[in-house]
Amino acid sequence: MTTSGRAPRAAWWGNPAVRAFIWQALLVIAVISLFVWAGRNVAANLRASNITWGFGFLTEAANFDITGSLIPFRAGDTYARALLAGFGNTLAAALVAILIATALGFVVGVARLSRNVLVARFAAAYVEALRNTPLLLQLLVWYNVVLKSLPGPRQSIALPGGLLLNNRGLYGPWPVAAPGWSALGLGLLAALAVSIGLAVWSARRRRAGRAPLALWLLTPLVFIGLPLAAVWLTAGTVAGALPVTWPELRGFNVGGGVTLLPEFVALVLGLSLYTSAFIAEIVRSGVQAVPKGQREAGRALGLREGQILRLIVIPQALRLIIPPLAGQYLNLTKNSSLAVAIGYPDLVSIGAGPVLQNTGQALEVISLIMLIYLALSLLTALLMNWWNARMALAER
Repeated sequence: MTTSGRAPRAAWWGNPAVRAFIWQALLVIAVISLFVWAGRNVAANLRASNITWGFGFLTEAANFDITGSLIPFRAGDTYARALLAGFGNTLAAALVAILIATALGFVVGVARLSRNVLVARFAAAYVEALRNTPLLLQLLVWYNVVLKSLPGPRQSIALPGGLLLNNRGLYGPWPVAAPGWSALGLGLLAALAVSIGLAVWSARRRRAGRAPLALWLLTPLVFIGLPLAAVWLTAGTVAGALPVTWPELRGFNVGGGVTLLPEFVALVLGLSLYTSAFIAEIVRSGVQAVPKGQREAGRALGLREGQILRLIVIPQALRLIIPPLAGQYLNLTKNSSLAVAIGYPDLVSIGAGPVLQNTGQALEVISLIMLIYLALSLLTALLMNWWNARMALAER
């Protein structure tokens, strides 16, 4: 029996905080030990195989060319530049595919909810057919069945906008270096800054209980007016200040303009259409999650169905759509590595192909590719999380 009125102090192992710290410390020690063991094992195997470790090969000259690289590369440039060229091609394909997949996914997702039975059934068939077929198979179909079966350059298919399509790629107009284009670029940057400022101002007005700005009207006017004004102030005119070279048949091939390789077109088509099917389901579920009372309130105010969808339903659905949408963007970026199957010179195709074969630095090359994809995925997640935080409801 104790003489004092206080209860006896519990042993240190009875404290949950102490136990949690001990288990976490043991887990950290185990993970570090595993990495140390793996590192020593790799180092021993490299020494036994007489393979040197290091990234000095990145500064050595490569003896191969890369066709269709966004970043110019030719034999004699360094291996580091070859990996950079592959990364540029991967980023270009992923960004274009993300834009197309997002726009197409939103259209198809809303179409699935259409009261028109034919439109809804067609959208449902689109979604089910694409998302239940392997992406690799779709890429092979687009490349080998669709694009390779197109006519040759002399029988190129003329498309709207001055585009030409044949089995060697898609040809389109391209700007010629001129002061007007530089002014146009500066005008677009200024329009972007003004649009962001208008969006922030409109959000502050809405939080203050005042009517928000008509961004749907102001934003297009800003993006059209400012660039054209910049061109006019620089060149004194708009007509002729933006020269363009157009693709045309020259002998047995098409010259002029810009060329998109069939591998790039097949990759973008495959990635965008495949991912758009998943985005369409995300959009559909997000729209259906908005309470029906919101639509009824919009009808009570006299709004049309299109206005209800644009002003009431979609803004609320975005809060539910953005988190899974980020996952689809990450999947699309990583799925771009399947470009190696159709010969598109992306990061994996170049890094695990000629760079690895010529240098023999398998561990270093694969590690670099993994780190690049990891950094790209983390950056995408960071941007999407920021967007999600901006769209979240502010607690009062």
